[in-house]
Amino acid sequence: MASARNLGAGDDGAGSFKVKICGLKTPDALHAALDAGADLVGFVHFPRSPRHLALADAPRLIGEARGRAQVVALSVDADDALLAAIVEAFRPDVLQLHGAETPQRVAAVRARFGLPVMKALPVARSEDLAPVADYAAVADMLLFDAKPDPGALLPGGNGRPFDWQLLAELDAACPVMLSGGLTPENVAEALSVARVDGVDVSSGVEDAPGVKSAEKIFAFVAAARKAAAARRDRPAAAVPSKAQPIEGQAS
Repeated sequence: MASARNLGAGDDGAGSFKVKICGLKTPDALHAALDAGADLVGFVHFPRSPRHLALADAPRLIGEARGRAQVVALSVDADDALLAAIVEAFRPDVLQLHGAETPQRVAAVRARFGLPVMKALPVARSEDLAPVADYAAVADMLLFDAKPDPGALLPGGNGRPFDWQLLAELDAACPVMLSGGLTPENVAEALSVARVDGVDVSSGVEDAPGVKSAEKIFAFVAAARKAAAARRDRPAAAVPSKAQPIEGQAS
């Protein structure tokens, strides 16, 4: 099984910093992400999302990413039968759970499917970080996304940021990624504040919901890489020390 370390992090160096482009559903969008140098490419299987990728369409599209980036399959509160179908069709390197899955469910999915798990956690206030330790003990990576409004149709991809200062002193004990309202214009500011090992973008590189812009994808990856390099080059005292992956999490 791939380890948490392989998903990213361990220090503040740009070399370990990960960029994920999510919600890809066309060859043009995927090619842009790969050519821009994304480390992870995300594919959504959730019918309510404008970025939904059907099981039948997944193999041909995702096959082009093999060997160039890690494939992430995003689902929302999927049961084992649906996850098995997603794994068969998407053949992902990583499963991203973006619903209300409990730590126990995360552990069960990881054990059943033998794949690293990235768990998304919705954040609006400091209290929303209370479950971090429980999830960090069972997930390979945590992704912090803006908490949607009550009754929202989508759990993520809503183009809304949250207060990045909430992650300024975070010590999650596993790699963490920032999402929610990131764009080519604000990712550098986000990385100057949030203590994270990577960034994830979807709506921030779109011209319309589900319609990716190659220009914005290239601009986002370049801006994120530049910001990560700048963080690496800052004096050591100015850079918080990163949390290491949990002992024994690799397998």
